[in-house]
Amino acid sequence: MSNSNLFLFFWTRTRRSFCTNITNKPPPPFDFTKTPISRLPTVIILGRPNVGKSALFNRLIRRREALVYNTPDDHVTRDIREGVAKLGHLRFRVLDSAGLEAEATSGSILHRTASFTANVLATSHSLLFLTDARAGLHPLDQEVGKWLRRNAPQIKPILVMNKSESLFDADDSLASAANEMSRLGFGDPIAISAETGLGMHDLFLSLKPVLEDYMVSLFNDESAREDSCSDETSSPEADESKLPLQLAIVGRPNVGKSTLLNTLLQEDRVLVGPEAGLTRDAIRTQFEFQGRTIYLVDTAGWLQRTKLEKGASSLSIMQSRKSLLRAHIIALVLDADEIVNAKRSMKHAEVVIARRAVEEGRGLVVIVNKMDLLRGKDKSSSYEQIMEVVQKEIQTVIPQVTGIPVLFISALEGRGRTTVLHQVIDTYEKWCTRLSTARLNRWLQKVMSRHSWKDQAAQPKIKYFTQVKARPPTFVAFVRGKARLSDTDIRFLTKSLKDDFDLGGIPIRIMQRAIAKKDGSGTTKSFHSVGRVAERIKSDKRERGDLVESKA
Repeated sequence: MSNSNLFLFFWTRTRRSFCTNITNKPPPPFDFTKTPISRLPTVIILGRPNVGKSALFNRLIRRREALVYNTPDDHVTRDIREGVAKLGHLRFRVLDSAGLEAEATSGSILHRTASFTANVLATSHSLLFLTDARAGLHPLDQEVGKWLRRNAPQIKPILVMNKSESLFDADDSLASAANEMSRLGFGDPIAISAETGLGMHDLFLSLKPVLEDYMVSLFNDESAREDSCSDETSSPEADESKLPLQLAIVGRPNVGKSTLLNTLLQEDRVLVGPEAGLTRDAIRTQFEFQGRTIYLVDTAGWLQRTKLEKGASSLSIMQSRKSLLRAHIIALVLDADEIVNAKRSMKHAEVVIARRAVEEGRGLVVIVNKMDLLRGKDKSSSYEQIMEVVQKEIQTVIPQVTGIPVLFISALEGRGRTTVLHQVIDTYEKWCTRLSTARLNRWLQKVMSRHSWKDQAAQPKIKYFTQVKARPPTFVAFVRGKARLSDTDIRFLTKSLKDDFDLGGIPIRIMQRAIAKKDGSGTTKSFHSVGRVAERIKSDKRERGDLVESKA
């Protein structure tokens, strides 16, 4: 085949749309979209460092979640990131892994990531062996091939040649690169470009028989157990009543966030170690606890972003901030040993996190980790003192939210797991609270009678009080007359709501609005007035830039 014909062949095949191909064929035997995520097949992306594994992961899940940065001398990805891939009618769980290096020294980060990847590989159903078409066959590619034969002999890899977009224009470059990669012994490679989307149809055709065979076996197994399990299945209405919970674990570097995530999941899901800043990607995972779905996010250590901060570290800082904005509940992790040594509960970065969570209307749970380091006769006084001081200092730092829960745990020993999960769910349920208008107005009549007004004549007349939204609970007081609720009145109503309806520990927003008046001609003259609290709430919608605060 001539060079021009070869180019035309690859170009027409890769530019062919999924819709044209699939509509000319019988419908797929399985509807992957109706399969629960936990039952979908798992595909892991493996390869040496810097071949575009994270870029392919982002292409498959159709979002830019994994950090992508060209660092030949460093490794951006260190943990296993999971997502749901969409490729034609196929749906599957895709795992992004760290780059493999066979010559990593024992105990190093690279050696630990390789061991971690091997454990995850044992539960995968298929794997994509990714190589770099521009660099050609690299010695590390051959080492990865040997590693795969040794650690996953039961899985047949699909050899994928990434960064192939520039080879379509060169004479015989694509064919020669494919011949060179075939020396790895895993068949002919699939030429793709994760950056441009080139070759995704060929990847679809390679994955289709493997994933459909898995679904056939899964369907047969479930059909065999259908009769015995039909009476025990729960109703779909009961499952739909429990909305998924988004929980983000945030804090400064090396306070035990990743260890806490592994403890909550009861498995080694992310890499842990004594090195500060070990986590770079914000790792999102899903698990079930007492019938409730929880999406758990482990973030990189929170640091103040500077103008000199560049590269993967800068991207990690930005990703941690985005994770905080997406979460429902924020778990702020503190280091008990550092609190004793510094003689203060929260440093500047932790104060920024707590205030940002409250300003964005998120539920906040403070977790004091590493309490196991304070055990012993010589540290018994510190153990008791820290449990008394932390709560008071948090209330001083965030006076606008009372009753923020503080938990004392040891993630390394697994102590406090159920306590953390129960407290997170309790805070989430408060955060989602909805109160009827009738109940609120009955409450308002009682609570207004016990409030001491400075001037009874100028007392604001609240016609009625209603909740306009939840997550967080937001209320509107419709005020009649010229008098408006002062900041003191708003604080009184907020405290009464928290005390009477058990809403402590979450932010509550109260706005006021003037009701319509009638002028002398009998026509209705309406005007709206929003009090100071509403103006303060509006200011919470800040620009998504860096949070600048003076150092404490």
